[in-house]
Amino acid sequence: MSAATEILGRLVPVRPWMTAVDGQSLRADAMAGLTGATIVLPQGIAFAVIAGLPPEYGLFTAMIVPLVAAIWGSSMIMVSGPTTAISAVLFATLAPLAPVGTPEYVTLALVLTLLVGAMQLAAGLSGLGEVIAFISHSVIVGFTGAAAVLIFVSQLGPALGLGASEGSVLPRLLALADRRDMIEPAAMLIAAVTLGTILLMTRLDKRLPAYILALLAGSVAGALLDAAGRGVAHFAPLGAVSPSFAVPQLQADSLAALLPGAAAVAFVGLLEAISIGKSFAVARKERFDSNQEIVGQGMSNLVGSFFQCYAGSGSFTRSGLNADSGAKTPLSAILAAGFLLLMLWLVSPLVARVPVPAVSAIILYVALKLIDHREIRHIVTTSRSETVILLVTFVTGVVSELDFAILAGVVASLVVFLSQSARPLVAVGAPAGVGGRRVFLNAHHYGLPQCPQISMTRLEGPLFFGSIDHVERRFRQLDAQDGDKTRIFNLRGVGRIDMSGGQFVLDEVRRARAQGHDLHLIAKHPDILRTLERLHCGDVLGPDHIHGTKAAAIDAAVAAAQDDICARCRLRVFHECARKPGAPADESGPQTAGLTP
Repeated sequence: MSAATEILGRLVPVRPWMTAVDGQSLRADAMAGLTGATIVLPQGIAFAVIAGLPPEYGLFTAMIVPLVAAIWGSSMIMVSGPTTAISAVLFATLAPLAPVGTPEYVTLALVLTLLVGAMQLAAGLSGLGEVIAFISHSVIVGFTGAAAVLIFVSQLGPALGLGASEGSVLPRLLALADRRDMIEPAAMLIAAVTLGTILLMTRLDKRLPAYILALLAGSVAGALLDAAGRGVAHFAPLGAVSPSFAVPQLQADSLAALLPGAAAVAFVGLLEAISIGKSFAVARKERFDSNQEIVGQGMSNLVGSFFQCYAGSGSFTRSGLNADSGAKTPLSAILAAGFLLLMLWLVSPLVARVPVPAVSAIILYVALKLIDHREIRHIVTTSRSETVILLVTFVTGVVSELDFAILAGVVASLVVFLSQSARPLVAVGAPAGVGGRRVFLNAHHYGLPQCPQISMTRLEGPLFFGSIDHVERRFRQLDAQDGDKTRIFNLRGVGRIDMSGGQFVLDEVRRARAQGHDLHLIAKHPDILRTLERLHCGDVLGPDHIHGTKAAAIDAAVAAAQDDICARCRLRVFHECARKPGAPADESGPQTAGLTP
């Protein structure tokens, strides 16, 4: 298939899942869509508040983005739309550029969404899905934790009737401390009632529309307390119920300021979508195409920017609810968008009666739920390097900016990867009987006898410029431990060799032969063999020193071993030793005695 044909196939809005729709799946998807619309109605308002946008923009994003992503994406169950993490990054990016909630701020949000969609679409059509998925999962865990802390702290002020504050976590906390004498008891009580209702509803039955009931309880509490008369802020009426088409107002002077934030949002969105899509595909035994999903996310944000949507991505909460509600195909997300529009026509007049502390309480709950304590505990207890990545990302996000936290986490991931790649496994093997078979095990780890003349050394990992120092250091350590010997260098576990790796092999050949020993290579993969040929390793080694199997390499090395040493050896490590002088007539395998005097 040509590249142009593949790209065209990814852009065509006719997807394989559409043929799976029937009467049964339609009914299941309709019920799941109705449930999803009920949940996303208050969520859309809350996420828009996090992003610093009027509530309707969160609702528009919950309509258009999942609809487009469902058509062009790859996941059968994932639901896209506004998310807390992306809302937080968008706010952190735009707040320094324009007053929050102003028309200028909204314009920048739509332009940023357009840039995000273009970046993601280009990434999907370029086949970068595997590269993006390569970034450590700990980056997302650390970033999400930092975003949760920032979101939580940002909503403490509105929940206490103090209004919003600016800056990162510490400046916001200091601002709250300075204004602690101005806390409004009515606002605090409304937030407490709302939060308590969510906790109660989720404990009673997770299928209940906890967010809507909590908003209703908070609004009733506000009315009973005469919150408006006490100065407690309420939401303005929705500017519109349905999105309208408008071209984002691109301005050259704002593009440079938006590009770093757009890259961070695009990156976070793709990591969220790919990780969520893969997890559900594995659980449901369904196929998942990372590149197609990236195309779907890019198309949803690109199209959404023309319909008053801000950047969205896959939502684990709504996707999980979609699966639990019995959804069969992406049609459930499309139907949810339609149901949400119908609901808005009914409830939009009531939005102006919702106190801001009630929504802030919902956001506080969402922020607390964002922190995945189980996953953090798993990372901390199983991997030191992943723990470092998590901490670097989290701490950077808390003390600095969220978009910079992503960069710090990605850099930390690459450093860890390069560090691990630069330290491949170098070990000496020896044969041992296991389950009636002769296998090679780590000689030092299992205390196995080694041939006094031949060292079976294997490498697991790349032999490239970054790993040469480590491999050479390990070779010298093994020489000091076991003595200089003819080395059989097993390259079967080597992914690639570059010019520095080829030069290392040549240096080892010359070093071994200068000391009266030799070097044999085990290499079978065509790419490795071509690389060795291109680097002229065969010219120095000789074609009879490059072997396709361990047996061939051992046979050649044992045949060239010094007979006088073999005659006194009682180890007989290799079966091939039976052909050497001094071997007992009935020898059948490796022995355990040493050299005779």
